[in-house]
Amino acid sequence: MFYEIRTYRLKNGAIPEYLKVVGEIGITIQEKHLGNLVGYFSSEIGPINEIVHIWGFESLDDRQARRARLAADPEWQAFLPKIRDLIVTADNKIMSPAAFSPLGGTTPV
Repeated sequence: MFYEIRTYRLKNGAIPEYLKVVGEIGITIQEKHLGNLVGYFSSEIGPINEIVHIWGFESLDDRQARRARLAADPEWQAFLPKIRDLIVTADNKIMSPAAFSPLGGTTPV
């Protein structure tokens, strides 16, 4: 299993608007294509105005195929302008859990 960790730094004060539109529209579209939502978070302490969401994928090929389907969805394309101007920076990581992780990992090769 691989986990994609996306971190967005939003404009100052934009978290409520971002969470509202994602919660009402965006998350349903994402879940339809991406499937395994592990968690969706907003910062309380530390770097402010951050959103972090984590998605699980069976493989990197699975992630690539699911992300391609999401990107091609007309509903998603119509949704993106609702959040695009709220995001200042974006960071993306792909992580694999250690063998002893509660999320279930594998021994590194």
